[in-house]
Formats: sequence, C-alpha cells, structure tokens
Amino acid sequence: MATIDLLTNDPRKKSLSAEARHPEKAHRPDNPIQKKPDWIRVKAPGSPGWKETHRIVKENGLVTVCEEAGCPNLGECWDKKHATFMIMGDTCTRACAFCNVKTGMPGPLDPNEPDYVAMATAKLGLEHVVITSVDRDDLADGGAEHFAQTIRAIRKASPKTTIEILTPDFLRKDGALEVVVAAKPDVFNHNLETVPSKYLKVRPGARYFHSIRLLQRVKELDASIFTKSGIMVGLGEERNEILQLMDDLRSAEVDFLTIGQYLQPTKKHHAVIRFVPPDEFKGYETIAYTKGFAMVSASPLTRSSHHAGEDFARLKANRAART
Repeated sequence: MATIDLLTNDPRKKSLSAEARHPEKAHRPDNPIQKKPDWIRVKAPGSPGWKETHRIVKENGLVTVCEEAGCPNLGECWDKKHATFMIMGDTCTRACAFCNVKTGMPGPLDPNEPDYVAMATAKLGLEHVVITSVDRDDLADGGAEHFAQTIRAIRKASPKTTIEILTPDFLRKDGALEVVVAAKPDVFNHNLETVPSKYLKVRPGARYFHSIRLLQRVKELDASIFTKSGIMVGLGEERNEILQLMDDLRSAEVDFLTIGQYLQPTKKHHAVIRFVPPDEFKGYETIAYTKGFAMVSASPLTRSSHHAGEDFARLKANRAART
C-alpha cells in the first residue's frame, strides 16, 4: 500500500515555507522530526472518491481543515466523501505550538460562505457534516454568528444532514456561545487539545478551565445537544493528568471523548515527546468508558472528525440505550 506523510511531504505546501505559514515560530530553534513508528501509516490520496471530493471542495471555493492541518486521514476520508469544512478563512489569529494552520491577520468574512458550504454538503450527499473554523479573535463575536448562519444554511439545503461543529473557545466574547447553541447543531465539539500543565507551551492563547466551562455551558443551554472534546497525547503529559482531564470533562457532562497521537507538522512546531503505542490508547478508551463517557475514540490516528458520521450514529444509540 502506498503511504504518504501529509504533515511533511504535501506537495501543495512546498511553495509556502513553515516560516511563511508561521512567522511567529520562525525564531524558534528547530525540533528534529522523529521517524514515525510502524503503527502510524496512512493511505496516499488519489482515489476516484478523493478526486470527486477535491473537485467539489475547490469548485465551491471552500477551505478544509483536512488540508490546512495536514490531517493524516485525508486520503481515507475524502475517498468516502467525508470532509471537514473550515469556515472564516484559512488564517488563524492564534499561534498554538502544535497546529499547522496558517497564522496572521485574517481577511474579512465572506457573507456567501455559509451558502457555499451548504451547497457542497448537498452535492456530496453528506449524512453528517463537520464544520470547524480558525480562531477569529479579531471579530467582536469570535465568528459566532457566522457559525449560526452556516448551520441554518445547511439545514435549508440538506435537511436530513446532521451537523457537528468544532468551535474555538470564544474567549472574552460575551454572548457568542449562546448564538451558536441557539442554531441547534447536533454535536458541539470544542477540543481541550492537551492537559492543563502543557497549556503555556502548547496552547498559550487559551485557558483550560474556560474551555471546560464552555462545554458545561452548552449543556446548561440545551441538554439535547451532544458535547464532544478531544486531546492529543505525546506532548509530555503524564498518565494521571489524562485521567484527571477525563474527570473534568465528565463533570461538565461531556458525552464524547477523542484521543489521538500528536504528529509534528514542521521542525518549528512542538516536538513529539513520545509515540504512544496502540495498547495504551486501548487502555485510555476502557478507562474513559468506566468514567461515564457515552462514546470514546482513542487510537494513534484518531482525530476530532475522523469517522464522525459513524461515531455520531453510535453516540445516539448509546444515549438511547442509557435512557
């Protein structure tokens, strides 16, 4: 099987250096990229299904986090016509040490983007769609109304499609969360990304307990919405910190937890401290279920939106079984 490392060998990114995409990281010392273990392998993109998804995405002028973040599952997901649309541009106002999305000052919002996303969703015939975004700290509402407009446009164009959103934290944006929740997505996802002791280096623009409170507040506003969060491992975290993070999420009544291996995008990004073997992921999955999560996905290649449609169906079934 042909494989490709989309994080370092994507030909589409060759013309744009790490320094150009991440000017804030240019002064940092290099962190050598380690060779990946045998259990991390992905299929090279290029299948007929991938090409069709690529065509529809480009024809509608859309940005996908699959490409921008160098997701290792792009070949698999696009072959199945699964894509995670990234709204509000391709430039983030924050500079997280793990993320490969371009940073800088974004341009103005495209008022037609919600309709373009809705049209692409309908053309792809998606049963479940995932919408994420860059951080837009430059906007008064952090982009909350744009999220809401996108949800409403998809509901109109493709009424049977279930909608999952992966949002920023809307830090210091009063009332923003309420706007998004009022649009009634089926799943509200907001990733913690890592344990609190790593925030200063890994996610310096965010606040751990604000993110916990954000997820808790979603349930307070609308208990029918599924909540979801995810973390990466391999950043130097301790096992007991991960277990405490699980407890924090359960205290906020989060339904769904994802755990995946951190993969270093460039030499200027945070180093991989450790490649976690598959059996440890299985152990975390078992523990998370005992702590009360309705759905858990934990593996080296798990990402927030990987198998999102299938996982949502299982999540609904698990909730129904419990009630």
